[in-house]
Amino acid sequence: MANLFDAANAPEGEPQEIVVGDFIQWKRSDLVADYPTDTYTATYVARITGGGSNEITVTGTGHTTHYLFSVLGDDSEDFVPGHYFYQLEISRADGERVVVDRGHFIAIPDLDVNQADPRSHAEIMLAKIESLLSGKADSDVASYSIAGRSLDKMGFEELVDARNFYKREVLQERNQIDIKHGRKNSSTIQVRF
Repeated sequence: MANLFDAANAPEGEPQEIVVGDFIQWKRSDLVADYPTDTYTATYVARITGGGSNEITVTGTGHTTHYLFSVLGDDSEDFVPGHYFYQLEISRADGERVVVDRGHFIAIPDLDVNQADPRSHAEIMLAKIESLLSGKADSDVASYSIAGRSLDKMGFEELVDARNFYKREVLQERNQIDIKHGRKNSSTIQVRF
């Protein structure tokens, strides 16, 4: 494995997943032909799903062959775990800008932090809904809501529908992890002749 602190080993393209508190860097070589680094500035702007008030901005440093983007651990420590959407903006010296790319990434909790719950939002919601359905709701379940409705105000059928929705979400997340690590998943169909 290459030393990820060394800028020469920075991966090409944005990370799809980051650990809150980690040092992160990546590069974009595909931009310099149209937007030379001595004339333009490249900046990522990201916001967590649900429109939180915190905006994350990362401005690249220009090199001859690429833009290099770095986020120090002290800065990524402030990221709230969750799903983020970003856009990549190119700016001219006069302040005009264009959005040249959009995408998303997931910020996952650092397991070194005592309070970190490594489960995804879907896993947490599934557990809370199943707790309600089994009649053993924990004390904070009533404070959660789905589409503006408190879980304790939802009828049985609505809870079952919500449980089924989150079960599909959890299965999809796990399948994506399996695919990422080269493992077979539930959507893999095997055929033998």
